[in-house]
Amino acid sequence: MDDRYQYLLLMAGCVAITLPLEFVLRARVYRRPARLLAALLPVVALFVAWDVLGIVREHWTYSERYTTGILLPLDVPLEELVFFVVIPICGLLTFEAVGTVLGWVRRWRGQDA
Repeated sequence: MDDRYQYLLLMAGCVAITLPLEFVLRARVYRRPARLLAALLPVVALFVAWDVLGIVREHWTYSERYTTGILLPLDVPLEELVFFVVIPICGLLTFEAVGTVLGWVRRWRGQDA
């Protein structure tokens, strides 16, 4: 396997693993795109700005071996933007799925009381 796609494959794996939460546990993250966008925009903006600052100040660099070499404006690697979008979505899916399960448990306990 070409090493430069490993990071993107890892992000795809994160999406694939959490995607069933949308349907099986009714997370309803993707079904509410306006809310998803409202949650993502501040996070993406903040972390992209943080990344740009780190790049400009040369506090960190990115391995050419593990990245595709596709650079967005201000030299932000594609993989960084993908990370800043994928990981919060996975977190939201998990959070909403846990909320659904806790609601089921509360209702189940209420019926048995």
